Amino acid sequence: QVQLVESGGGLVQAGGSLRLSCAASGHTFSRYSMGWFRQAPGKEREFVAAMSWTGGGTFYADSVKGRFTISRDGAETTVYLQMNSLKPEDTAVYYCNIRNIPDNMNYWGKGTLVTVSS
Repeated sequence: QVQLVESGGGLVQAGGSLRLSCAASGHTFSRYSMGWFRQAPGKEREFVAAMSWTGGGTFYADSVKGRFTISRDGAETTVYLQMNSLKPEDTAVYYCNIRNIPDNMNYWGKGTLVTVSS
């Protein structure tokens, strides 16, 4: 059973930083990507950043490019999202995602709330 557990959310002032973590367990995928999505109040869930586990390529939404960085640990079980220069519009619940590439199945964590005050 795939499990994704996020941590690191909280309240921060505009211009501040936070680092989110997502620990993955219970999967045996050989080709997959891990990433982050977010959902602000009253809005649809949107893509933030992703990393291909096999090639290591990284991808970012235009709204976070240059401010957010996705990375992984050496054991390749945890993905991080370093968020700098946070803006009030970054306020959202952030969800960790793992996608098994061969069947395109997505799995989600329960989310962690990030609130950026102005």
